[in-house]
Amino acid sequence: MQAKFLTLVHHRNVVSLVGYCDEEDAKALIYEYLSKGNLQEQFSKAYFVDKSSSVLGWKERVQIALDAASGLDYLHNGCKPPIIHRDLKGSNILVDENMHAKISDFGLSRTFANDSDTHVLTNYPGGTPGYIDPEYHSSGTLNKRSDVYSFGVILLELITGQAAIRGTPEKPSHIHSWVKPKLEAGDIQAMVDPRLEGNYNVASAWKFLDIAMSCLPDVAIQRPDISHITSELKDCLSLELSLQRTVTNNNIHSFLMDSMLIDFNESDIGPYPR
Repeated sequence: MQAKFLTLVHHRNVVSLVGYCDEEDAKALIYEYLSKGNLQEQFSKAYFVDKSSSVLGWKERVQIALDAASGLDYLHNGCKPPIIHRDLKGSNILVDENMHAKISDFGLSRTFANDSDTHVLTNYPGGTPGYIDPEYHSSGTLNKRSDVYSFGVILLELITGQAAIRGTPEKPSHIHSWVKPKLEAGDIQAMVDPRLEGNYNVASAWKFLDIAMSCLPDVAIQRPDISHITSELKDCLSLELSLQRTVTNNNIHSFLMDSMLIDFNESDIGPYPR
């Protein structure tokens, strides 16, 4: 993809390309700087490097997922011609100081020849193991739903805290394979990142997991368009926020009732002397 074309891509959830270098052996794309680094670093810093770092909260994870989905929706459905990212993963989702996410790194991106095209034939590999559309291996073609598969893997990483590829180099295991038996058993607690320490709403977590799994069928046509995923994640975030407000209001009500009871018990109410 031409770097000049990428300079025309503008969306609040897509990192802006501010320049590029193309001189002999020196080739580079220059993007805007986001202070919190990438999503993979956020997990690595909190979980493996600095144990004192705060773990991403559940609401933050849902918001990051929604931001990334909105950015991908713009690339697929808002750009003319549409853009396939081809290498969507945690390290290509950057986070700003307010924990809002932007999609980055379009070095492998491809555009459709025109708006009516549904797939792109490619002779050179793209993507990262663990995130690559299974159908791509057999057909050699990419489409919008190839990115949707990669996005589904990222959603599983967000909810579980697990890496896309688990196990050992000799015996690797995909995160999807790890989730499936627990999903069939209906055990949401076994799937949600234990570092959240139960600080999430079960209804919101189930909806998030359902969205992730809808992205992951082996056959691309069975996956939804990213616009549908974006809408579902908005509902998921709204659910989480409404449940948080309910808990807050209940806590306030409980506090007020306790205060009134204390005032009542400490008052001098009693029969007046005649």
